[in-house]
Parts: sequence; structure tokens; C-alpha cells
Amino acid sequence: MSETTYRLEIAAFDLGPDVKAVGLELIDPETREPVTGGEAARIWAAALLSLAGDKPWALDFFAHLERVREFCKSRGIAFREPNERVVVIPQQTAEPLGALFERFEGETFGARAGEAVDSGDVEVEAGLARGGVDGYHTTYSRYLFCAVCDFENGFLTLLSDALWASEVIRRAKAGLAALPVEVTRPA
Repeated sequence: MSETTYRLEIAAFDLGPDVKAVGLELIDPETREPVTGGEAARIWAAALLSLAGDKPWALDFFAHLERVREFCKSRGIAFREPNERVVVIPQQTAEPLGALFERFEGETFGARAGEAVDSGDVEVEAGLARGGVDGYHTTYSRYLFCAVCDFENGFLTLLSDALWASEVIRRAKAGLAALPVEVTRPA
């Protein structure tokens, strides 16, 4: 593990009057640049696991699907294809999740947590096929959260009516305590 301590800054994020969002930004505090690579992937994996808590969750991919399928098949990671333009990967443990995040950090993809994940959600999955993460806009309130993962740029944006920034900070601090990252509000 690196001796460097990174910073995960968490704050309410304004996406308009009809969306409640919390932004998470993983940065190197010395340079203010996004943290990427294997260590960042492990941090993001631990963060997602702690944010979801005991709720079922899944990752949603809607681009570069052949690469996603090949990666999952080569590692024995289960996935389902609710339509021809979406691959859904059900919840994973930290190790395969970190591997997924590292491999696909250059892609924008989604995540959602909540009871509706287990039964599938035709409306959100059709919305993802039509417009990528914009498919969460009208459906995120059915979930604990829907998230936009942009790890190449150091961001995770949560859309949630249930999680406020303070609760996201509390959950992230608990889940990231053993990793080289400080969880805080922006300076």
C-alpha cells in the first residue's frame, strides 16, 4: 500500500432543481489531480461497497459492451443483458469490483443500489440503452442511489433522495478507514 494519502472530497452537487445529488472526487491533495490506477480502483470499490451498505447493487454498462463481456467472461464474473445495449453486473466483492473499476476507469458507466436491482428494472435499463446515465434522471428516486462513475476524471456522482452529503461522508469514512484516503468536505 502506498504511503501517499489521497483525499476523497464529498459535497452536495447542484444538478438542477429536480435532482438531488452528492459529488465524490478522489484527488491527490498535493496536485489536485484525479487519482487513477489500481489504488484508486480499490478506493472506489471500497467506497461503493460502503455506500450501498446492505442493499443489493449492480453496475450498468451501456458502451463498449463487447469489452465488458470479454472481461467478465475471462474472470468468471456473472452479468446479464436486459437488452442489446446494456450489460448489468450484479454486486461483487471488493477484489473483482476493483479489477472492473481499474479496467474500465476510462469509461463512464453507472451503478445503482436498492431493492429494485434484484428484480431488474425495465424502465431504467431501457433508459440506459437510449441515453446512458441520463436514464437514471427520472428513476433514481426508486433506489438508495444511482451513480455516475467517471473514475478517469476522479468523480462519482450519486443521485439520491435518501443519502445526504453528511450520510455519504459517514458511510465512506467507515468503509475507507483502512485505505490511504482522507474523507472530507472540499477545502
